[in-house]
Amino acid sequence: MNSLLEVSGVSVTFDGFRAINNLSFTIGPQEMRAIIGPNGAGKTTFMDIVTGKTKPDTGRVVWGERAISLLKLSESQIAQVGIGRKFQRPTVFEDQLVRENLMMAVKRPRGPVPVLFFRPSAADRERVEELAGEIGLADQLDRKSGELSHGQKQWLEIGMLLAQEPKLLLVDEPAAGMTLAEREHTTTLLREAAKTRAVVVVEHDMEFVRRLDCRVTVLHEGAVLAEGSLDFVTQNPEVIEVYLGR
Repeated sequence: MNSLLEVSGVSVTFDGFRAINNLSFTIGPQEMRAIIGPNGAGKTTFMDIVTGKTKPDTGRVVWGERAISLLKLSESQIAQVGIGRKFQRPTVFEDQLVRENLMMAVKRPRGPVPVLFFRPSAADRERVEELAGEIGLADQLDRKSGELSHGQKQWLEIGMLLAQEPKLLLVDEPAAGMTLAEREHTTTLLREAAKTRAVVVVEHDMEFVRRLDCRVTVLHEGAVLAEGSLDFVTQNPEVIEVYLGR
């Protein structure tokens, strides 16, 4: 299988603490992957490295068919090659309508002149309607984003990332603070997204991970401890000892 993202032999140390320790990880072009592990296992640092927020001390991070080194790119260049990241807390423009949030995110030329003279085209408007349908907010387009529930804001933010047409979506704890119905919708949304791109979900909620029904990578002390189906990794004695503890 061709890999979309390949992380090999990556280590990073902060003030003498080794947050990532010789980590190697690959993900394919249309794959859903869940990353689990105890606090301090390196899950957030891993995402920081892939998105260019943190530069590792050693190792390689290679992207796509042309094997581009992400370590040579800035955060904005990494976003442009097709990596989108959703943080745990939703960041939407609360005073703007749902429609306006999605419209701002739609992929188009980003120079100062196009932005200054931007008028949405019929195709842009159609794309916004389509995205709203995908994320389950078709009937909320003319509401202020600040009025949405926590779960709906999360979906809007996922929609804003999808609008940029990333090839890889990194999602941090999407199920946190959601109702059961919202979590079910989020599962569907992420599984649909993974049909056309790679999706990596960092999550603590085992029930949510089970619903995603995907390959699971367990991190511990900055390295891969186990990898496989959820049933496979949760039966691993080391995983039970360091993470599940029950």
